[in-house]
Amino acid sequence: MPYLLILYYSRHGSLAKLAQCLAEGADEVSGIEARLRTVAPIRADFEEPGDSIPDDGPLYCTLDELADCAGLALGSPGRFGNMAAPLKYFLEQSTPQWVSGKLAGKPAGVFTSTSTPHGGQEATLLSMMIPLLHHGMLIQGLPFTESGLHDSLHGGTPYGTSHVAGPDHADPDTAVRLLAKRQGRRLAELALRLNHER
Repeated sequence: MPYLLILYYSRHGSLAKLAQCLAEGADEVSGIEARLRTVAPIRADFEEPGDSIPDDGPLYCTLDELADCAGLALGSPGRFGNMAAPLKYFLEQSTPQWVSGKLAGKPAGVFTSTSTPHGGQEATLLSMMIPLLHHGMLIQGLPFTESGLHDSLHGGTPYGTSHVAGPDHADPDTAVRLLAKRQGRRLAELALRLNHER
């Protein structure tokens, strides 16, 4: 069965909650499944991740899973307006998939969470799009027909779902959770449609 890969890095849980909402939206679409995956943390003194299986939560993504997905939702907390280093490190290993064009023509979307309203959400989302464009992926955002973009004061952008978690790592509000579900559903529908055309 084709799958929408929901690949993210979450340090305090906010991104994991958004990823789950995207998965719920994708699972509403018959004929495609959501596959939640994360990446290993890295240390400044040693790039290579240590353990190959996380203690809890979703499994670490493999490059084969990335290559074989029908579509991709990529999520990262904002780090000075950029994606987190563990996610960037994982993507930097995908040169063979880039050379072979394994992701070309597949839909992708991005999502993020920051601790402050001006924590660089849109810059973070745009930073995640750049490697996806290099892979030839088709970027799917959130149109302003989504009322949550007008209703929520705690996140949401046309570039992808966003969430202001605050210093206490608050859960996404109802509007943001709905945006994430809608984004997951839109990506799954598009991935399924494009997968049938391949």
